[in-house]
Amino acid sequence: MSNEMINIENATYKYSTIDEQGFTALKDVNLTVNRGEFLVVLGHNGSGKSTLAKLMNALLLPTSGNVYVKGMDTKNEEKLWDIRQSAGMVFQNPDNQLVATIVEEDVAFGPENQGIDPKEIRQRVDQALEIVEMSKYKKHAPHLLSGGQKQRIAIAGVLAMNPDCIILDEPTAMLDPIGRKEVMDTIKKLNKEQNKTIVHITHYMEEAVEADRIVVMEKGQIIMEGTPREVFSKVKEMKEIGLDVPQVTELAYELRKEGIDIPSDILTVEELVMAL
Repeated sequence: MSNEMINIENATYKYSTIDEQGFTALKDVNLTVNRGEFLVVLGHNGSGKSTLAKLMNALLLPTSGNVYVKGMDTKNEEKLWDIRQSAGMVFQNPDNQLVATIVEEDVAFGPENQGIDPKEIRQRVDQALEIVEMSKYKKHAPHLLSGGQKQRIAIAGVLAMNPDCIILDEPTAMLDPIGRKEVMDTIKKLNKEQNKTIVHITHYMEEAVEADRIVVMEKGQIIMEGTPREVFSKVKEMKEIGLDVPQVTELAYELRKEGIDIPSDILTVEELVMAL
């Protein structure tokens, strides 16, 4: 079995515009996502990261190049259902993903559309809610929950369809700090305990610290790639494209400018204190 979950080959995507000139959101992108990996895609608004996410789920098809999910070409219409079962998608606004008036009914919506046996749906719903730690809310109305809780229900809905990979397109962008922590804890749990491949799209640098790998996008292209330590050590380059870096990393950067010898891969306060 191949270790590749998603393989993107020379993918370009061009949006249509009124003047017919078109807008190229992605240009000749090459990227492989491995099974079980926790990949973070960083970039500010307009960098192309959300377009990349939609290509991975076949919500968009590349204008040129190819995208493969578990070896299936996203341009193959006959494989579209299998592709979206393999790579589930969680969006930025949880309110746009909730379709039912009761939490457990919302989580069951996907498997019901897959034609899964009702007994198995019951098991999947219970398991998905347990994983995201929302079991006690299964009889609640989704609209009465907090933003973080709604997003965890949305994740449970994707989990109930049993995908191998979950793509999250800025899932914490509309949440307060508590909600963001709830969702990030859930994402890490899915990767470490459930062995789900995670592609997490974000512009929050601190959410990338525990990733296996980070890619940084700018103007529709991947301009940096590496472990969190490798990427966060490039403070100057990050600032040049308008990305904020973690405060600890930035402080270490300022200390280096003052002539203090600080290692380039500082990520935590503890590591910075030890270096001093």
